[in-house]
Amino acid sequence: MNPKISDFGMARIFGVDQTQGNTKKIVGTYGYMAPEYAMHGQFSVKSDAYSFGVLLLEIISGKKNSSFIQTQGATDLVSYVSMKFCSLQ
Repeated sequence: MNPKISDFGMARIFGVDQTQGNTKKIVGTYGYMAPEYAMHGQFSVKSDAYSFGVLLLEIISGKKNSSFIQTQGATDLVSYVSMKFCSLQ
């Protein structure tokens, strides 16, 4: 048995031996979805890594992904961290 980090909706989409696929029915929490899944319905085991990365960013930054508003210059935590990281260079 291989654990899947994504929410239960994604776990239902994957078959037992499936590592990637495509779907027209998008399920899950949008803030944790990989962009290729949210926009095009393409998913893979890498989608789990993206979701886990967002979770790690929440823990490290102390900010919730869902708490961003347009006035902060970013619409989500990933954009916010990317913007801050680029400003350091």
